[in-house]
Amino acid sequence: MAISNERTVEIPVDLGNRSYPVIVGHGVLDSIGHLMVKHSLEGRAAVISNQVVMDLFGEKVEESLRQSGFETTFLTIGDGEEFKNLDSAQKLYDDLLNLRIERGDTVIGLGGGVVGDIAGYVAATLLRGINFIQVPTTLLAQVDSSVGGKVGVNHKSGKNLVGTFYQPRFVLADTATLESLPENQMRSGLAEIIKCGCIGSTDLFQLVETGHRELLNLDSGILTGAISSSCRIKAEIVGIDERDLTGERALLNFGHTVGHAIESLSGYTGYLHGEAVAIGMIAAGFIGTKMTGFAQKDFERLVALLKEAGFQTDIGDFSADEILDHTYTDKKVAAGKVAYVLPERIGSAVSGREVPDELVLNAIGFIRTLQ
Repeated sequence: MAISNERTVEIPVDLGNRSYPVIVGHGVLDSIGHLMVKHSLEGRAAVISNQVVMDLFGEKVEESLRQSGFETTFLTIGDGEEFKNLDSAQKLYDDLLNLRIERGDTVIGLGGGVVGDIAGYVAATLLRGINFIQVPTTLLAQVDSSVGGKVGVNHKSGKNLVGTFYQPRFVLADTATLESLPENQMRSGLAEIIKCGCIGSTDLFQLVETGHRELLNLDSGILTGAISSSCRIKAEIVGIDERDLTGERALLNFGHTVGHAIESLSGYTGYLHGEAVAIGMIAAGFIGTKMTGFAQKDFERLVALLKEAGFQTDIGDFSADEILDHTYTDKKVAAGKVAYVLPERIGSAVSGREVPDELVLNAIGFIRTLQ
């Protein structure tokens, strides 16, 4: 089935001969087979998903692939961040090798960020690289993890510590798949949209300020606009700094330093990624008011938006010292120093800032006052 231009937005990720499009639209999942043919993909398709997503969308994907001539196999992993590990990757290696997968075949990640990250990692490393497609079915994955080529798994020492860069052939984000999500999953993705507004677009931030309720209620117009704007910001940054070499791409880590520490402390089960990032953005905003001239009124706008959108700021029984210690396990630590992304104003941020431990502790103390 060909894609109708009226219902889609296509955002290019410009990486020379590895460039690819991010296609965002409502009801476009059944175009996957057509898109694979369009991108000169042949052979078999191995769809990696979890059972919940496969039950919801597997039949539609399989039918589209069948109509375009692709033999399809479905493989599943457990549902949740705790399954984003090397054990799951090993099982997928075994399954794919038993299927006699070839380099000309294609791995499709159908699901949220966990599925996309681990499917991409397996595709990147098996046979030294297999064609890969991202089909994100959560808001978080559509605006964040599916774009940019970062793939990997967690380690007991921290989040995403084992991984690589591997770009998909294309990303297909169908906003209709979001209708299956509970509100907390939608909110988790909303955090990453707010992040993109903070670092790159006052217009996007204002759109979320005025339209977050409609977005959470699945208004297709606001969804498509917010997702495509977020992807465009990320695509521009990735096009400049694909592999985190210049510091430009580090801007995408706004809120992630403290956020990842909280996720790690909770064993990746106590907080959704976006929930942890929301807390991390408050910490970074607080620090920004002390170090970058981030205006108090802008910080208050950020905190107010997160609260109005329903984000909780409860950091449980974790002490400030525990959270601080876990920031030092982040993969972005260099020479024993943690590099923070801090806002200068709504729509602009700076990366690579070393922050005194005392100020981080003060930021965590401020978060406790919001509970």
